[in-house]
Amino acid sequence: MALKLQPHIERVLWDQQQISRRVTELASQISADFGGAANSDSPPPPVLVGVATGAFLFLADLVRNIDLPISVDFVRAESYGSGTISSGAPKLSLDLKVDVKGKHVILVEDIVDTGSTLSCLIAYLESKGASSVSVCAFLDKPTRRKVHFQPLGQGKFYKGFECPDDFVVGYGMDFAELYRNLPYVGVLKPEYYK
Repeated sequence: MALKLQPHIERVLWDQQQISRRVTELASQISADFGGAANSDSPPPPVLVGVATGAFLFLADLVRNIDLPISVDFVRAESYGSGTISSGAPKLSLDLKVDVKGKHVILVEDIVDTGSTLSCLIAYLESKGASSVSVCAFLDKPTRRKVHFQPLGQGKFYKGFECPDDFVVGYGMDFAELYRNLPYVGVLKPEYYK
């Protein structure tokens, strides 16, 4: 699959099996953390909010593996445009349809880079009345962090993989809207984005 794009990739970081295994582990952790509906101390089922467009494959795989009643919605926050470096000033261009007031929200993000987008989205969800906000990021790139965000309330930070400081594509992540369909995550060769 996606063999015509393979020459554009310097190296594969995570293949389909590694991704599938890790997504299943994250879903199990979320199910355990929000399970126990019979227990009055358990939180109500969460609302998963995917950050479009990069998180769409991760969100789809994640929700299929969560063993809870959940709601799903999307927001669109743009910070890269067609470049490779976050602008640091994300712009919200798609609003929620689901009412999150008094609910626990899990923001599902493809990659946490500078932290600016997440910080803005957490503040946005707080302004919408969310009781707590967790973050579930497929990739975490802590070396690029400029804004140290905090989950809201009892929120947690679920991380898939720690990502090296390379420009990565695949599994929903793109460069100029391309490469999202790669079934793995790979480092894009610089000649394709410079």
